[in-house]
Amino acid sequence: MARNLIASDQTIKAVKPGDPRKRLNDGDGLFLLLFVKGGAHGWRFAYSLHGRRNNLSLGVYPDVGLAQARKNADAARALVAAGVDPSEVRKSDKVDIERKREADRLADAGLPSADSFEGVAREWHDTRKSEWSASYGEKILARLVADVFPYIGRRPIGEITPPQLLEVLRRIESRGVVETAHRARENCSQVFRFAIATGRAERDAARDLSDALKKPQVKHFAAITDPKRLGELLRACYGYTGTPVVRAALHLAPMLLLRPGELRHAEWSEIELDTATWTVPAQRMKREKAGKTNGVPHIVPLPTQAVETLRDLAPLTGGGQFVFRGERHHDRPMSENTVNAALRAMGFPADEATGHGFRATARTMLAERLSVDEAVVEAQLAHSVRDSLGRAYNRTEFLEQRRKMMQEWADYLDLLRATK
Repeated sequence: MARNLIASDQTIKAVKPGDPRKRLNDGDGLFLLLFVKGGAHGWRFAYSLHGRRNNLSLGVYPDVGLAQARKNADAARALVAAGVDPSEVRKSDKVDIERKREADRLADAGLPSADSFEGVAREWHDTRKSEWSASYGEKILARLVADVFPYIGRRPIGEITPPQLLEVLRRIESRGVVETAHRARENCSQVFRFAIATGRAERDAARDLSDALKKPQVKHFAAITDPKRLGELLRACYGYTGTPVVRAALHLAPMLLLRPGELRHAEWSEIELDTATWTVPAQRMKREKAGKTNGVPHIVPLPTQAVETLRDLAPLTGGGQFVFRGERHHDRPMSENTVNAALRAMGFPADEATGHGFRATARTMLAERLSVDEAVVEAQLAHSVRDSLGRAYNRTEFLEQRRKMMQEWADYLDLLRATK
């Protein structure tokens, strides 16, 4: 096909306003469109690819002279010959240029680029945080900020390799916090999967690293399961000479199967002594955010011993909000360390008894000593239990069975306390 039909730049300069021609054809698809964009001339390259015709802009004359326009046309022809659409290449190049400009702007402002690990991680966190409780979301972000971002945060997420990420996780592991290293790996894996879904990475660099880390040692809360030793602990609780509020908490903690936070935040408005029922609001239970927001409350049937303890405490704290009010600040619940501090003061070390360990004590001894159905115990512990068909038990089920169990458990504790 004929080329170089325009004799020289002088030919173009000789074109004057009013010239009837619409274009000057240079051959093989290259032509100069006359008097466009406010009177300037524009280079165009016409081509066909996959049965479709298209025009590619190659610049404005005289900024782009005849020789340069021909070079640009040659480059476009080469792409078409290779089956590549030069218009798509142009769009991609523009995106890359804009992306680089944005990355430079963010870097100048001390911020991570949108394609960096930190940029993607923060975007993922913003997308998901509405599903989590505020404290849980803050923990995830704090973990990434402290242990991951300083080392790979500014790197393009699509270029991070498993060995590079493993080096970061090894730093965490070397501090002796193996469980934190595993949690960081899982968070990183979630970030990589988000990057894959949004077209910024092709693989999850964290996926295969779990076995490369040390296995975390599962630590259970210290709990007494020997009846004789539990009896000694119960006698110590009933003989506690501290404040009446802490004494009442020590009476109820082994009896009610609640988590320490659920117990110490108890409010008088939640407790009906006449019906022997305590209704713990869903938002105070250990659940995912949806369960806290839309879930049903947790019902705690109160045995007669618990009702008696609460009636004794009512004249002291019943006029306020909290059952177990703080000693110095009556508008707040007692400290989270109060029960454990009392246990230490009574001579029960942290590796033997804890406030949270009372739940494990009850779970073990209800099954082993009183032969209570595990599903009933788990329902009272507010665990999600499944039957043989995989159906999850509702936490409001087994209410009558739980009421009977709670009274049996309180009576059993009285028996242990009385038996020396």
